[in-house]
Amino acid sequence: MESTPPSLPNKIDLAIIGAGPHALTLVTHLLQKRQSMHDKFLVFDPSGKWMSHWQHQFAALEIPHLRSPAVHHPDPNHFGLRKFAENRSTELHVPYDLPGTQLFADFCQDVIQRFSLQQQVIPGLVTRIEPLSHLIRPRLRLWLQDGQSIIARRVVLATGSAKLQIPDWVNQIESAYPKDRLCHSKTVDLRSLNITGEKVLIVGGGLTSGHLAVGAISRGAKVHLMMRRQMQEKLFDAEPGWLGPKYLKGFFAEQDYQKRFAMIVQARNGGSMTPKLGMQLRRQAHSGNLIIGEKCQIVKASFVGENWRVECSDGSQHKCSRIWLSTGTKFDATCEPLLKEVFAAYPIKIVNNLPVLDEHLRVPGCELFLMGGLAALQVGPTARNLSGARMASEKIVPAIVKSSLALSHPISA
Repeated sequence: MESTPPSLPNKIDLAIIGAGPHALTLVTHLLQKRQSMHDKFLVFDPSGKWMSHWQHQFAALEIPHLRSPAVHHPDPNHFGLRKFAENRSTELHVPYDLPGTQLFADFCQDVIQRFSLQQQVIPGLVTRIEPLSHLIRPRLRLWLQDGQSIIARRVVLATGSAKLQIPDWVNQIESAYPKDRLCHSKTVDLRSLNITGEKVLIVGGGLTSGHLAVGAISRGAKVHLMMRRQMQEKLFDAEPGWLGPKYLKGFFAEQDYQKRFAMIVQARNGGSMTPKLGMQLRRQAHSGNLIIGEKCQIVKASFVGENWRVECSDGSQHKCSRIWLSTGTKFDATCEPLLKEVFAAYPIKIVNNLPVLDEHLRVPGCELFLMGGLAALQVGPTARNLSGARMASEKIVPAIVKSSLALSHPISA
């Protein structure tokens, strides 16, 4: 039986927004260093559960296993997942022991139980962070959608907050169309679709578009996969050298944040397929279920009758019944509603829409910490990945447990 979450107190030492893998990683690293923090923090997530959004996305896209090797996970013990999988070795996939989706989910549940975190998540959507900067000891007030609020000494934003990237031609569509016929991959749920005999156009060349293509074909659809460059195949989002000093040393030594940003873009280099998925797609193309259209972009789309008519940059035209945009997300601190008031009270340098945080991933002068893609300038190209969650935790935790690293607030500040 699930335990009921605690009712909202007036104040809390630490509030964490989001209950995904980043938040879970932070909490386990925090408790490993300071067990006494256990009752001094709360986690806010609309679902009221750990890992809910993550599990939904993996299930909706029928993703069989993670892209990250088994050493990347929320447990502070690097080998925790391997030990957990001792009797489930078939669920570690080659190469590099990539954990199966169910194995990873079960392991995370095991972590949640071992650290007694079941009751820590409050079901609520945080809609506003209000800086109480006038106080002698400044605080942050979190406002929830239901009107409740709580004052926190420190806040960590760990929602993975990224904006959907929608191509320009979408906003220029003049004809009316049913909403389910054009959607972003984030809202596609393969499990609920009956698309036998349909033709689906998927835009994008990343891993998600590959999973969607395989899922649509397995449901009897024909797929046209369109990408603006040639299909890239690589094992990981970024070279493994970015997980340690090999590349990060030079990254952290670079004081010019524009150059750091350029290093991040170059390291990630847009979307890519794993070699395994690339092979699956080529097999489907060979058997006539899939067209892979490389170096091609949509310039215009109109919905006529029951179908889309699409005009492309190479002059070709296509008809399809659905368009799925697997065009990714981008991180933009200037568009994050939760940061608006904080940035007004504590002005911050922003480079290419990413904030320049202090070494503990804090908004300078304020006890708000950021994790995930928004912390990329301080964490590196893998900031949004599981390895980035660990690296971020290693920067944030000392500032929470060591009083000497807490911000001193001169009254005249």
